[in-house]
Formats: sequence, structure tokens, C-alpha cells
Amino acid sequence: MRLNALEIKEKIEVHFAETMSSSGDVPDELEEAENPAFEIGSQAIIEADHMPGMKGALATIAGAYETTAYSVTYYPTTGEEPVKDHKWVIHEEIEYAGEEPLKPGTEVTLIADHMEGMDGAKAVIESAVETNVYMLDFTTTTGEKVDNHKWIIESELAPIE
Repeated sequence: MRLNALEIKEKIEVHFAETMSSSGDVPDELEEAENPAFEIGSQAIIEADHMPGMKGALATIAGAYETTAYSVTYYPTTGEEPVKDHKWVIHEEIEYAGEEPLKPGTEVTLIADHMEGMDGAKAVIESAVETNVYMLDFTTTTGEKVDNHKWIIESELAPIE
């Protein structure tokens, strides 16, 4: 059976929506944000375009935490090709991360599970930002429901006008 371009695009977007949801579990040591720009339960517009259907979606804030967020290139434990510049993994999702933020170029092992093949994967820190991170519930611009998406940083959200 051959699929046309629209059917392929729809299958990819559904797959991305499925991989964007999580259980909502967060690391025990992750601290809730004291003064987040977006309160839990409030709504915001996603400005990030990490995956298809995110940019422009209306999100409900499911969690707000203060931490260091990292963009990483990781090597999935599934043997797939490296995932370059994945946004975001938080400090508490890096094995033996210590107290201080990690510097770009640092090689680490991930203990995050929000993407298949991520838990236990070797990675390299590309960039770091100390910020509030948010877990979101939203419906993609293509109509797929996403629960407990990890992570969006504060600068990737816009208030509803």
C-alpha cells in the first residue's frame, strides 16, 4: 500500500504527538518554581517548534520548575542515528550531574525517559540555560492531544492576549 504525502505527514504528526506525552513523573529533587511567569493551571501559547504541531498551540501549564535546561546531542540506546540539539533535558535528568550547571561539550549519561532510547543514552551538552521549565498539556495544531509534555523553557511561551 502506498501512502500519499498528506497521509505520510499525518502519520508522522500522530507519532510525534504520541512521543510528546509523558507520565507526568518528575525527579524528586526537582524544585517547583517560586515565581513562574506562567502559573500552574494557566494557559499560554507555545512559540517553540521542537516537533510538528507545537508552534502556535494553546497550552495549559501542568508544572513549573526552576532548574538548568540543556540542549543535547544524544545517541539513542535503540541504535538509531544521533539526535542533534534535542531541546530540552533538565539537570535532574543527567546521571551524576552534581550541583553546578554543566558546560557545553560535557559528555553525560541521560536518565530522562521522555523520548524512546533516551534513558541511559550517552549525550553531549550543546547549550545550557538556567530558567524555569514547564510541563504542558496541549492539543497540537493538527488536533492531537498531548499530556505532560517535558520540557518547554520560559522564553518559549507567550501570554494569551
